[in-house]
Amino acid sequence: MERSIIHLNIADFAAAVEINLMPSLKGYPIIIAPTGSPRAVVYDMNDQAYSEGIRKGMPLARVRRINRKIKIIPPRFNRYEQVMQEIFKTSLAYTPAIESGLWDGHLFLDVTGTHRLFGPPRDVALKLKQEMKKKLGLDPIWSVATNKLVAKVATRMVKPRGEYIVGPGQEESFLEPLPITLLPGLSKTEILQLRTFNLSYISQIRSLSLAQLVVPFNHRAKLIHGLVRGIDLTPVTQTSGKDVPLHGDHEFADDTNEADPLKKALYLLVETLCCTLRRQDRIASQLCLTLSYSDGRQQGITGKLSPPTANEMVMFSKATPLLFRAWRRRIRIRHIRLTSSKSVRRQTQATLFPETPKADQQEKIFRVVDKIRSKFGTYAVCTGQTLANSSAQTG
Repeated sequence: MERSIIHLNIADFAAAVEINLMPSLKGYPIIIAPTGSPRAVVYDMNDQAYSEGIRKGMPLARVRRINRKIKIIPPRFNRYEQVMQEIFKTSLAYTPAIESGLWDGHLFLDVTGTHRLFGPPRDVALKLKQEMKKKLGLDPIWSVATNKLVAKVATRMVKPRGEYIVGPGQEESFLEPLPITLLPGLSKTEILQLRTFNLSYISQIRSLSLAQLVVPFNHRAKLIHGLVRGIDLTPVTQTSGKDVPLHGDHEFADDTNEADPLKKALYLLVETLCCTLRRQDRIASQLCLTLSYSDGRQQGITGKLSPPTANEMVMFSKATPLLFRAWRRRIRIRHIRLTSSKSVRRQTQATLFPETPKADQQEKIFRVVDKIRSKFGTYAVCTGQTLANSSAQTG
């Protein structure tokens, strides 16, 4: 059975979300970029800004030279992620095989074999488009193909609005006349290298044999040989309920590069994650810390929790070194994200000796604090680490 992959793409996702929340911006050029940083770059923009020559990654100083009156909105990644979660929930009604990013507006769905329930793939894509427009005010473009590669190229062909269906067996003929810049999987360096050989179209590269591609691209030759022929066997990553990563976010009211506010914010995130883990009777074995700087750049780092834990003290002692390993720039930090993953069910076993270990005592204290906070509010009980922390939004 041929695979049926739907690719949904909300063009200029961050800008679309902001305009949907502020309809007065519709029709005007806007960009999404950090403000207050001399080295900030454009994160996203709408069609009107693009038509004026503004591009992603362009320095904000250059944008202001192009259009001094252009509306600049600081990125709000929490908001974009919430919208992506709503899109994800809507799509789950049709298939569990869904792959999406956190805040990029892209969604792959594997609807192979679901036609008896929901009709052909194009009908599923149209239903999703209508539901997202009704519920969220967003208008995605979509495509249907036999793999993720061809589906993604098809949506690029009809951006910013439209739809495209590439039937089984049409992959090569569909890709043949297209420029290599539309093909995902090629790096900028590889595209420049192909252009030095005067190769600008997929049809030109397809005429080369695998042996010829090995000369400039070495171990990447086999992959490129398959890409230009529309071959992509990678599956749509399925979401499993067994180990859903938990995350906490902290956005500073004022960007900072001071250690104390960062550590206080980190402890708040640790408290949030550990409380959720205890409520689910789980323990986490991996942490990922992501810093978002005021100029739009991000830096992430991952560390193990051995043994797995849901203890604030233990997790904070492991998360603090991650903070200082990820924090390598002088630019102020705007946002921190802490994610716990690879969680497992807590194994309960009767205590052999009557003495209660220190970790068990802490566990009992934390659970009592959880009960107090659930009854009287999050800030009913505060630790010394977070008592002075009043400059942030944590979620």
